Amino acid sequence: MVIFERRTRLGTSSLGCLISIILLAAAAYYGIHVGRVYFRLYQLQDVMESEARMAPSLKDDVIHRRLAATSDSLLGRTLTFDIKRANKITIHTEYSDSVDLPFFKHTFHFKPRVEEPL
Repeated sequence: MVIFERRTRLGTSSLGCLISIILLAAAAYYGIHVGRVYFRLYQLQDVMESEARMAPSLKDDVIHRRLAATSDSLLGRTLTFDIKRANKITIHTEYSDSVDLPFFKHTFHFKPRVEEPL
């Protein structure tokens, strides 16, 4: 007569799965908040590029107004933009954006710059 011994592993695989889910959720939470900072940067840079492309038909004060309105809606504050024209247009600004999360506080410094030929 053969007797099979049944081994039970109650809770061991569940604990490993729970830890994996917690780590995945934490990575997603932090990633979403940091990703928002970079998404705002890319949105601002996209508007700067489109304004630079339309620069031959626009005056600098119009470009300043449009970029100030965009920065106010994206960041909640108005940024100062440097616009220089020669045989090309250069639009440049500097700003900081912060992330304040549990166990993670960081300020990101950005210097978006766009150049287009006139």
